[in-house]
Amino acid sequence: MTILKDARGRQFPYLRLSVTDLCNFRCNYCLPDGCKDHNHKKALTVSEIRHLLAAFAALGTRKVRITGGEPCLRKDLPAIIETAATTPGIENVALTTNGYRLQQQLPAWHQAGLNALNISIDSLDPQVFHTITGHNRLNAILRGVDDALALGMKVKVNAVLMRDFNDKALSTFLGWIKDKPVSTRFIELMETGHSKSFFEKHHYSGDHIREELLQRGWSQTPRKKEDGPAQEFTHQDYPGRIGLIQPYSSDFCDDCNRLRVTSIGQLQMCLFADGGFDLRSLLQSEDQHDMLLARIRSLLVHKNDNHFLQQGITGGTQNLAQVGG
Repeated sequence: MTILKDARGRQFPYLRLSVTDLCNFRCNYCLPDGCKDHNHKKALTVSEIRHLLAAFAALGTRKVRITGGEPCLRKDLPAIIETAATTPGIENVALTTNGYRLQQQLPAWHQAGLNALNISIDSLDPQVFHTITGHNRLNAILRGVDDALALGMKVKVNAVLMRDFNDKALSTFLGWIKDKPVSTRFIELMETGHSKSFFEKHHYSGDHIREELLQRGWSQTPRKKEDGPAQEFTHQDYPGRIGLIQPYSSDFCDDCNRLRVTSIGQLQMCLFADGGFDLRSLLQSEDQHDMLLARIRSLLVHKNDNHFLQQGITGGTQNLAQVGG
């Protein structure tokens, strides 16, 4: 087996697969006016996804995260999860969701083979949650979290850290995970093509969260090879964890271990790349498997050492739903 590796020697056991760029939330940092431009009906089919995942598994991918947009808007999401879970070589199948249909659909996802769940919850205050997302669904989503924990699933919660919205919310989240084995990750707000003014007004450094955690007796844990970019903190009195994702830190890209495929089958080297490279034309039959492997390997030369967010360069990413966050 040839493991995918770039010019810096970084290996890529982790694939983020978008299955739609459509989203039904109107988050102020992503789609404040709703999702008006999307390719939902042109998204990869289950058959195409099967060929894609077989190729990535042959190249060393062990973890697949299904993303969107909002993945639950795919009626065939359980089939997609099952396809990933039954692909030889794939060991972990995770899903990132806004939780809108979590309670109703979780049993089917779990039965299909889902191992882990990431749920976007930017605030535990119902009013603030509504202001950020445009939806009054917080309590139902929190019940869905409890349902997932009851099934024994690994659960993470993502909160985009924003000045004036949730920059003072650490204590509330700490109280929530006091008796829940949930990892809550604060993700620094990132600039996209459509969010420059919002970013400049509301960006808030995760360093403030780190300092407060350390003052409260939390300790940073070592990062595993297959993990995402979060720096995780633990405390002996808490079953839950706190994570920090700081894309503006100087060393953020040093340990990059993930590649991305968009909902229409383009391999994208970075969330903030200028664009992607077509794989869909090689996803139509098993006979194209070797050509697909060769194309994926050859495209790794386009993986940059770093993103260019510090310079205000956001590539072709106009919003986070476009590629999969």
